[in-house]
Amino acid sequence: MFNRLQEKFSKIFNDIRGHGKISEENISKSIREIRIALLESDVNYKVVSSFINRVKDNALGAKVFDSITPGQQFIKIVLDQLIDFLSSDQKDFNFNKSGTTFLVLAGLQGSGKTTTSAKIASFLKREFNKKPLLVAADLERPAAIEQLRTLSKSNNIDFYSDQSSKAIEVVANSMRYAKTNKNDLVIIDTAGRLHTNNLLMDELKSIITLTSANEIFYVADGMTGQDAVNSSKLFSDMVNLTGVILTKMDGDSGGGVALSVKEVTGCPIKFITTGEGINKFEKFNPDSIARRILGLSDILGLVEKAQKNFDQKNAQELEKKIISNQFNFNDFSNQLKQFSKLGSLAEISSFIPGLKKIKNFDFNENQFKWLEAIIGSMTNKEKENPSIINGSRRARIAKGSGRTINEVNRLIKQFNQLKSLMKKTKKMKLGRFPFKLN
Repeated sequence: MFNRLQEKFSKIFNDIRGHGKISEENISKSIREIRIALLESDVNYKVVSSFINRVKDNALGAKVFDSITPGQQFIKIVLDQLIDFLSSDQKDFNFNKSGTTFLVLAGLQGSGKTTTSAKIASFLKREFNKKPLLVAADLERPAAIEQLRTLSKSNNIDFYSDQSSKAIEVVANSMRYAKTNKNDLVIIDTAGRLHTNNLLMDELKSIITLTSANEIFYVADGMTGQDAVNSSKLFSDMVNLTGVILTKMDGDSGGGVALSVKEVTGCPIKFITTGEGINKFEKFNPDSIARRILGLSDILGLVEKAQKNFDQKNAQELEKKIISNQFNFNDFSNQLKQFSKLGSLAEISSFIPGLKKIKNFDFNENQFKWLEAIIGSMTNKEKENPSIINGSRRARIAKGSGRTINEVNRLIKQFNQLKSLMKKTKKMKLGRFPFKLN
């Protein structure tokens, strides 16, 4: 995510760090380069001008602190302004406090509305203990109904559709069904439409009025750059949008949309999707996104992701084994599985942009599979008591896993180093994983 912007900002920041003091001359040069970087990343030109002016005003008027270098101070100013640019007071989901919450999703064809409907239903069910109902109100694309039905079934989410010929009738019927079925959240997947299609826009407005929608989200494809920004602006002029969901933000093109859409529409970005999986959906965090755009480490974002994916009970049991020197390859394999829940190494590196530059850091996505293959070729006795793995056993393990003896030797050596390190600390915090993949 944001790879192109990260590279450009890293270069700009490295240059400004080299100056002993901030002057109008070197600030002007850095700001000019920031302007070019943003425009090349498809950020709306009006947004670029507004952002640049705010950075320039703050940089030239800033008091220089002795505790940090001028370069660090300039980076902090850019970060603060970017966070402010992306932030909104209406960032939280607006639930109906006295009844069923209605969410209407709108957007252009192909923006990913149907998939996003299932993702946000799964997210709100998991995070807020809601009982969502997905309503197939896209009658323009028959495949959308079956797609939503399939997504609902595979993720254990209630689903509604019927044979009505008008979307407004489907929605009206779904409201009665939700009441009977005790659904406290109704998510309506509407037809993809062009802003020039008056009939479909009138249909959308009717659905919003009928449901007294608590949230009206515009789903924008982050890969389409300025097209997404322009269409979201046109929609916001015609419908009282309450938020935006940016999809496909795992690509490089999302940076321009993220920076532009909130400023252009006045609508807060509330969620983003970062991949195809049902859980590749997250709440939009301005601080986290700003750091990732600028190529600064987002350790808090990574910790938050780890806290959601790591098993607390498992971590406590592991700590006891480490203290009693009973950590073995079964425990190690389990930790590999826990760590892989964070996503691919490339995904993890998006939180720590400089990670890719570390010497010998291996980004081969097959690395975990190879390690698990080696461990899987060990007998239960070998996993429980690694010290018995002699030369002949290593040869057998290598042959069984399809890896080389050198790889088996390296794994065992690093396992012993890890075990020794853990024993010395006698403490392991949730999410820590000091094993080197090289």
